[in-house]
Amino acid sequence: MQIEPGVIGSVQPARSLPRCIAGRMSTVDRKQINMPPANPIPFVPVRRKDRAVTDETWIVALLDRAPLGVLATVQDGQPFLNANLFVYDHEQRVLYLHTAHAGQTRGNVEAETRVCFTVSEMGRLLPAPTALDMSVEYASVVVFGKAAIVTAETEARYGLQLLLDKYFAHLRPGEHYRPIQPEELARTSVYRVTIESWSGKQKQAPEDFPGAFSYSPK
Repeated sequence: MQIEPGVIGSVQPARSLPRCIAGRMSTVDRKQINMPPANPIPFVPVRRKDRAVTDETWIVALLDRAPLGVLATVQDGQPFLNANLFVYDHEQRVLYLHTAHAGQTRGNVEAETRVCFTVSEMGRLLPAPTALDMSVEYASVVVFGKAAIVTAETEARYGLQLLLDKYFAHLRPGEHYRPIQPEELARTSVYRVTIESWSGKQKQAPEDFPGAFSYSPK
């Protein structure tokens, strides 16, 4: 992801494409599912108070624009990480993501519903006179909550359509592609992550930080 110097982690519009990301109606009808009332989400304290972000608008903006997240599950004491496309539903204040119908993630969620989810952005590298003081700009959100495998066809279709609206925002079902079919739902695991708490962190150096540069592999 390309991060402009000096703006990492700032509240930015979500590329103006996905209508669902702006908290408005997309191609799905939210009335089709029973939505619980959205309660305030508590913040988890972080060690570096000077880098903690407790602005919910900032956290939601990062969840909106992040193209990829990492879901952490566990089974029998063994942690498991899986990178996923995902979408944040503003009205329910939950995450939706999906995997194949069978696999490690589904098995772990069936065994243990507690999960952790994170998104991050990397900014410029910040050189220093000593190795210890070299650093990097970053922005990150960590979500703590419980995952559920969505079994109701209506909600599964709803969650998948939110994902399609985020990543293929210029395409519309029934016009550019065939709407989601029941047999396709049967081949997919859709997850709803109910957010119980979250945390945000950010480090942003001045734009004129001496020697700051963007990472580039050799």
